[in-house]
Amino acid sequence: MRIFFCAEQTCAFFVNGMYLGAVDSFERSVEIDPADGVFCELKAPAYAPVRFCLDEDFLFSPPEGVELYFFGGAAGVHIKDFVRADPSLRVVWQQRIAGSLLTLCVQGRVLLNLESAQGFFQIALPFSFEECAVTRAGALFLLESPSAFAVIGEDGAVRVLSDGKVTERGARVTAEIPLQDSLGHIVRRSWENGEPTECAVLSAQEPTAATFALAFFESLLIGGDPAPYLSPALAPKTGLLRQFLGAYRAVVLTEKTDVIGLVYARKPRVFDVRRFRVTVEDGKIANILPET
Repeated sequence: MRIFFCAEQTCAFFVNGMYLGAVDSFERSVEIDPADGVFCELKAPAYAPVRFCLDEDFLFSPPEGVELYFFGGAAGVHIKDFVRADPSLRVVWQQRIAGSLLTLCVQGRVLLNLESAQGFFQIALPFSFEECAVTRAGALFLLESPSAFAVIGEDGAVRVLSDGKVTERGARVTAEIPLQDSLGHIVRRSWENGEPTECAVLSAQEPTAATFALAFFESLLIGGDPAPYLSPALAPKTGLLRQFLGAYRAVVLTEKTDVIGLVYARKPRVFDVRRFRVTVEDGKIANILPET
C-alpha cells in the first residue's frame, strides 16, 4: 500500500529503525504492507518523537495527534500535533473570572486548566495560545492570542477555535478570519453564546483558469454563493448540488486541474478523499461527476 506522510514540523523519518529521509509539509511516500506492522518514528528538533506501529489497527484508528486520509487505494498520514521535548511545567497566568479559576500553563504543550461549578477540565490548545488573554464572553470565556482565538464553555467544551482577529467582544463575538484558500478569502464571522450567527466575505481574489474548479468548491464550503461559477442550467440547482456533494470539510488539489478532492470525515481522525471531475464550458461549470 502506498502511504504518504506529511507533518507540521520538519522531521527525520524512520521505518523499523531505518532512516528514509525528511518529512515536512510536502508529502513523502513509501510502500508499506500494514500486515507487516512496521514501526514508524518521526523526530523533529526540540519536540518529542512521534512513534506508532503502522498496522491494520492503525488504519482503523490512528493515535491522537495523527490524521489518516484514504484516497484511491492509498493513504495519507498527517502528523498534526507535536509535544515539546522539554517536560518542565511553566504557569503563564492564572485568573479567577465569574467564580471559575482558569490557569494557562505550558508542559510540552499549551494547556488550559479550568475549574468551574461544572467540574475540572484540562483543554489542550495550539502553541499559538502560548501568549493569550482571557475575558468573559457572555456565559463563556474568550481566549485571544495575537493570531488566533477560542470560545470555551464552563463545561470545558471548545465552542470556537480559529485563526483570526477578534473585533467585537461580549456575548456576541465577531472576528475577521483569513481562510488560507485559493482566493485568499477574508471573512467576518459572528457567534452568540458560542453559536454561529453571521458570515460575510470581506475580500477575495478573482479565480484563474487553473483555480476555477478549486475556488468553486471552496466557495460552496464556506457557504458562499456558487451561482457565478455555474452554467445557466446548473445555477438554479444549487440546493440539489449541495445535497449531491454532501458535508465535506476541506478541498484539496489533485494532479489534474479539472479534478478536485473533497475531504469527508469517516470517524475521529480518519477521512476519505473523494475525487470529482468538473466540466467547464464557456467559462462556467456545466457538469460535476464523481471520478472512480
